[in-house]
Amino acid sequence: MKGNIIMKNGIENGYYHEITPQGFGLVIKAKEVLFSDNSPFQKVEVFESDSMLGRVLTLDDLMMVTEGDEYHYHEMISHIPMMQHPCPKSVLVIGGGDGGTVREVLKHKTVEKVVLCEIDGMVIEASKKFLPTVACELDNPKVEIRVEDAIEFIKDKKDEYDIILIDSTDPMGPGEGLFTDEFYTNIKNSLKKGGIMAAQSESPVTNHSEIKKMYEQLHRVFPIVSTYTSNMPTYPGGYWAWAFCSVDVEPLKYYNDERANEIIPTCKMYNKDYHYARFALPNYLKNLVK
Repeated sequence: MKGNIIMKNGIENGYYHEITPQGFGLVIKAKEVLFSDNSPFQKVEVFESDSMLGRVLTLDDLMMVTEGDEYHYHEMISHIPMMQHPCPKSVLVIGGGDGGTVREVLKHKTVEKVVLCEIDGMVIEASKKFLPTVACELDNPKVEIRVEDAIEFIKDKKDEYDIILIDSTDPMGPGEGLFTDEFYTNIKNSLKKGGIMAAQSESPVTNHSEIKKMYEQLHRVFPIVSTYTSNMPTYPGGYWAWAFCSVDVEPLKYYNDERANEIIPTCKMYNKDYHYARFALPNYLKNLVK
């Protein structure tokens, strides 16, 4: 907002704007809209930026993925939990229709099957066509794609997954129902012994109330709840948090060095030292998630 001018999210006058409720945000120079349509759930748009970020995927005019910085997010949501399991074979990714989380999960040679449960098939198809470096593993024979509501999908699953990654949108629109005690309880029940769930848990800079509510719910459901963070340049505040939850796995009690040595050379962010440092939290965030 400047004077009486209110900036709306989306592309306007050659620039993509995303302004947070706190009054600051992100601006990206836009070159060309490559895809724009409305699914039954949301507006899906991909545009070519005139910047180092390359192509950009937005949902309802909110930032989801850029080619230039997506690895900051996808490497963190995937490898932090995956490396703390001795042999992850079965993985469920909820949301994540752009394919970046699936791509990172499949770097682990132990993985036999990845189920991607994404409610919006348009996100998957747009990502395959316009973000091929992100969605490059969605046709891998190890991947099963389920275009359906994860809330219903998970209800009857018991002891089925070693790792569950909730790569969801924010708690609004199609992602709203993924932030409930019932949903997290079904997630817990679908984990095998020694299983781990990791979920994106919003910006510690701009989403204090959402984080507090989410972690209160997680503490009611999981015996073990921890938080890790990393920088995320094009997300609100430039700083992001993920929840690490399990019935029986404490964070940082186990680390698979052998797999790490195979995966680290393929990553731009992830390494062992960075992994261990992610669980160090600033005081204000410790108070939000306790």
